[in-house]
Amino acid sequence: MHSNGAFRDRVRRLGARGYACSFIPTWEQLRAEIIASPPAAIVVVDPYAGSSLERPQLAGDLRTLLWEFPSATVLAAVELLPGHSRDLRTLGEWGVTDIISLAEDDTHEAIYRRLRSIEGRSLQRLLERTLPPMLSGRTRMLMMTAAEVVAVGGKGRDLARRLHLSERTVLRWAERAGLPPPRRMLAWMRILLAASLLDDPGRSVLSVAHACGYASDSSLRRAMQDFLGAGPSALRRQGAFPAASRVFLDELAQTRAAGRDRHSLRF
Repeated sequence: MHSNGAFRDRVRRLGARGYACSFIPTWEQLRAEIIASPPAAIVVVDPYAGSSLERPQLAGDLRTLLWEFPSATVLAAVELLPGHSRDLRTLGEWGVTDIISLAEDDTHEAIYRRLRSIEGRSLQRLLERTLPPMLSGRTRMLMMTAAEVVAVGGKGRDLARRLHLSERTVLRWAERAGLPPPRRMLAWMRILLAASLLDDPGRSVLSVAHACGYASDSSLRRAMQDFLGAGPSALRRQGAFPAASRVFLDELAQTRAAGRDRHSLRF
């Protein structure tokens, strides 16, 4: 959603690099698009849209959008105006993921690199704040890659492809890292992704289910009941992602302890 024609043309060219680009004219239509889009979607906006050219002001509609959908990956494409440096800090406080400078990121390649750097990052950011610090680099890499794969709708084979490994090697790495098997890990990442979206005030349970690849809201309820012992509505009341991550970390600790016991017996 941006009025700069040259910038839109550069974004449009990203279609040749695997991105499906849509141009949205209003904040209200953008809200509807976010609800219908997959979790890995990247929203690029003009944060001054709707204000006068003479006295540009950050859009209150953007602030509302970020309040309703804190899990959304939102880039603000801006021309850095004299006297508006404070606006960059405000955008960060509101929850904008990153800034594109129309003056500096002025090529198709620069925009592409910026988008690739944040693709699928919403769940990864939450995991980075949640995971215990003592995890090894390989363990973190496996989990972060699993989160990225799930965010773009991938499956087990996609995890191996993303890591440039065979499925058997990924299974062996997961076992050595004290992680659940890859399928279980991907199922957990899907649950955690759904939990993060449930914490968005603007999303319904059904929209979360569809966004995460569940056939219906009842399918999501069954999965959450199986993994977490509670349904979406109950989880929402207590903070869905914090509650889900606690259960995940408990299972992770049990898996790692069982792995250490197996290695001790082999020794």
